[in-house]
Amino acid sequence: MKRFFVFMALPMLCMCAATAQFSITGKVTDKATGNPLTSANIVIENTWLAATSDASGNFIFKNVKAGKYTIKASFIGYKNLEAAIDLQSDTRIDLILEKSAVMQDEVIISATRAGNKAPTTSILLEKQKIEQVNLGQDLPFLLSTVPSVVVTSDAGAGIGYTSLRIRGTDITRINVTVNGIPLNDAESQGVFWVNMPDFSSSVDNIQIQRGVGSSTNGSAAFGASINIQTTKLNPDPYLEINSSCGSFNTFKNNLQLGTGLINGRWTFDGRLSKITSDGFIDRGASDLKSFFVSAGYYGEKSMLRINVFSGKEKTYQAWQGVPKDSLQTNRTYNPFTYQNQTDNYQQDHYQIIYNRELGKHINLNAALHYTYGRGYYEEFEDVADASAHTAFAEYGLADIIIGNDTITNTSLIRRKWLDNHFYGFTLSGIYDNYKNLRITIGGAANRYEGTHYGNIIWAQYAGGSTPDMEWYNNKGVKDDVNAFAKADVSAGKHFSIYGDVQYRYVSHTISGTDASLRVLDQTHFFSFVNPKIGVTATINNKNRMYLSFAVSNREPNGNNFSDADPNGPMPTAEQLYDYELGYNFRSGALQIAADVFYMDYKNQLVLTGEINDVGYAIMANVPKSYRTGVEISASARLFKRLLWEANATISKNKILNFTEYVDDWDTWSQRANFLGETDIAFSPAITAMNHFGLDLVKGLRLDITSNYVGKQYIDNTSSDSRSLHAYFINNAQLSYALHLNFIKEIQFSFMLNNFLNEQYESNAWVYPYYYNGQEAVMDGYFPQAGINFLGGVKVKI
Repeated sequence: MKRFFVFMALPMLCMCAATAQFSITGKVTDKATGNPLTSANIVIENTWLAATSDASGNFIFKNVKAGKYTIKASFIGYKNLEAAIDLQSDTRIDLILEKSAVMQDEVIISATRAGNKAPTTSILLEKQKIEQVNLGQDLPFLLSTVPSVVVTSDAGAGIGYTSLRIRGTDITRINVTVNGIPLNDAESQGVFWVNMPDFSSSVDNIQIQRGVGSSTNGSAAFGASINIQTTKLNPDPYLEINSSCGSFNTFKNNLQLGTGLINGRWTFDGRLSKITSDGFIDRGASDLKSFFVSAGYYGEKSMLRINVFSGKEKTYQAWQGVPKDSLQTNRTYNPFTYQNQTDNYQQDHYQIIYNRELGKHINLNAALHYTYGRGYYEEFEDVADASAHTAFAEYGLADIIIGNDTITNTSLIRRKWLDNHFYGFTLSGIYDNYKNLRITIGGAANRYEGTHYGNIIWAQYAGGSTPDMEWYNNKGVKDDVNAFAKADVSAGKHFSIYGDVQYRYVSHTISGTDASLRVLDQTHFFSFVNPKIGVTATINNKNRMYLSFAVSNREPNGNNFSDADPNGPMPTAEQLYDYELGYNFRSGALQIAADVFYMDYKNQLVLTGEINDVGYAIMANVPKSYRTGVEISASARLFKRLLWEANATISKNKILNFTEYVDDWDTWSQRANFLGETDIAFSPAITAMNHFGLDLVKGLRLDITSNYVGKQYIDNTSSDSRSLHAYFINNAQLSYALHLNFIKEIQFSFMLNNFLNEQYESNAWVYPYYYNGQEAVMDGYFPQAGINFLGGVKVKI
C-alpha cells in the first residue's frame, strides 16, 4: 500500500515551476445577428480550463501560461468553433458562432444528466477515452479507472459475466440509462452486461454520478447512476474495422460504418460484433454476438433517431467459484463438468427518440422503447452430489416403487427459462433562458412482464414425468411511473441554487410457483417522494464548490419478495439520505476534484444468514447503516508529452447493531450471534488508481495504469477469515497510430494486463454452518487472471 501512494505522490513533486502567465478575454456572438450568446461553453484544448460566457457574451481566463493553444466554443443549436492563438501577452479573441442547420444529439440525454452547475459528484468519460481501452473486455472493466469503482469477472478475464460496484454499491442499486431510457432489469434491478457484448463500441460518452445524483428514469439511484449516450451524429461517411486477440484464446472482431449526412438530413450507422474467449477459469468460455443499427433524421428544429441493438450470449457457467482450499493449488478450478452447463440468452432493444425545439428557450424530448429478452441456463443435477436437486418430490413427482424398492432420487438435466418484455415511454421538457434559469420537467412510465419456468429435458428415472416436463411457472408484472422537476437558478454572479423533486410509483405483482414449488402469489405497492437540493459556488473559472442533500427510496427486488419467508416479515422499502460536499479546481496544467460524502441508510436490505421455509437465504432490513468517506482525484500535464491522473477513496462503511444467523445442522435451527457494529460486505476502506500517459514520439503512446483495492469482507460479519485480501494490479498499453493518404487511421494496440502477475480474488461467497458442534464453511472465490495480454488493430477509412 505504501508503494502505491508514494507512486501517486511523485508527480506532485514534479510539477513545473511557474512561468509567465497571461489572461485571455473575449466575447461570443451570433454570426447572423451579432447578438451576444449567454452561457456558451469555452474551453482551452489540452488543459482543464473552461469558462461560460456571461449575460453580455463575455468570458475571461486568468493566469494562463504562455504558449500555443486552441480555443473551442460550443452553444446548443450552433456549430462548434475552434480558434488557434499564440499566447505571449494578454490577449483578446472574439468568437463568432454560426447557427447549425441540424439539431444536436446532446438534447436527448440532457434531462436526466447533471448539468455543469449541478451540485453533484460526477465524471464524464468521452468516446476517445473509452475507445482507447476497448479491446474486447466488458463495459465494467473499461470503467475500472473511475473513482470508487471496483470490477469483477466470473471467468477471470473481463469477458462474460462481469460486474462493478461504486462506493461499495452493487449494480442492483446503480441506476443505468441508455439515451435516458432505463436499462436495469425491472424485476432484479440489475444490469447483465454479458447480454450487451461490445456495446462500448457504440457508446459516445458516459456520465457517472456518485451518490444519489439528479433525478433520472427507471430504478432507484441508491448509490450511483450511469448515464450512457450512444452514437451521435457523424456528418462524414466512415468505415471502421476492429480486430483483437489475446490470452485465453480471446478474439474480438467488429465492423462499424456510417453514411454521414445524406441530403443534409439523414444518417445511418451500424455495427456488427463477435467476441469469443475461453476465460481464465476452466470451462469459463464465452461466445458473444451483437449488433447496433441507428437511423436518424436531423432537421433544424427537430430530430428523430431510431436505435435497434441486440446481444446474444452463450457462456459456460463459472458462477460457483473456487473453494478457498483450492486457491493455492488449482486457481482455475471449475466444479461444473457437464458439457452443456451453459447460460444462453438474447436481448433485443428498440428505441424511438424524438426531440423538438419550441422557440429559442424550450426543448421537448420524447422516447418509446421496448426490450425483449429470452433464454435459459442448463444444468446437470447429479444424484451422487448430496447438494444437488435430485428428489422426485422437488419436482412434484411421485417416488418410483419397484417391488420392495423405492427410488426417491434421479440424476437429471434441467433448464430454467426467462422470457420477459419491458416497454414504455419517457418524456421531458427543458426551459433554459441561457442566463440565470433552467427548468426541467420529465418522467417515464414503464411496464415489465417476465415469465420464469423450468423444464426437465432428461432424467435417469422418469418418475411419471413427460418429455420436457415443466415443473414450475411464475410471472412477474411490474409498473413503474415517475415524474420529476428540476430547477437551476443563478443567485448573483457566483452562486446557483439547485432544486429537484421526483415522485415515483411502483406496483409489483408476482403469481405462480417457484423452482421449490412454493406459491408466490403477492402484490406490492410503493409510493416515493425523492427531494434533492444544493448550492454551487463558482468562485472563478478555476474554483468551484458545491453542497447538496438528496433522498432516494428503493423498493425490494423480485427475489427479495419471492425468497422471503412467508411466516416471517416481508422486506420493506429502503431509504437513503445522501450528503455531498465537493470542490473542483482547474488550471491549465492541473485539475483537482475532492468531495466528502455521508450516505445514511434506513432499512437497508442485506444478507444476515437468515433463511426461508425451504432453506434459501433471504435479505433482511437492517435499521441503521451508513457509508462515509472522501474521494480525491487529480490530473496534471507534467510535461508537454506526459499526462498524470490519479484518484483515491478512503471510506468507512458500517452496519449498526448487526446480528448474524448461522445454520445449525445438528438441531435443524439457526444460531443468532449479535456482533454490534460491522463492516458492509464488499466495501473496501481504500481504493486508488494511478495512471501515466506518455507520448513517446508522434503517434506512439505508452499508458501505465495501477489500481489498488483494499481488504473486502465477503459477508457482513467483519470476520477476517471471510475476507478478500487487498490487491494491487498494474496494466500497460502501447498504441501507435498511423495516418495515410488513402486511410484515415491505422492504430495498433498492445495491452499487458496485471504485468506484475498479482494473484488475487475480486469476489466470493461464503456459507457458514455448525455441524457436530463445530463451525464450518462452504465457499467460492473468484480468482482473476494473472499476467495476460490483448492486442488489436483498428482501421478507419
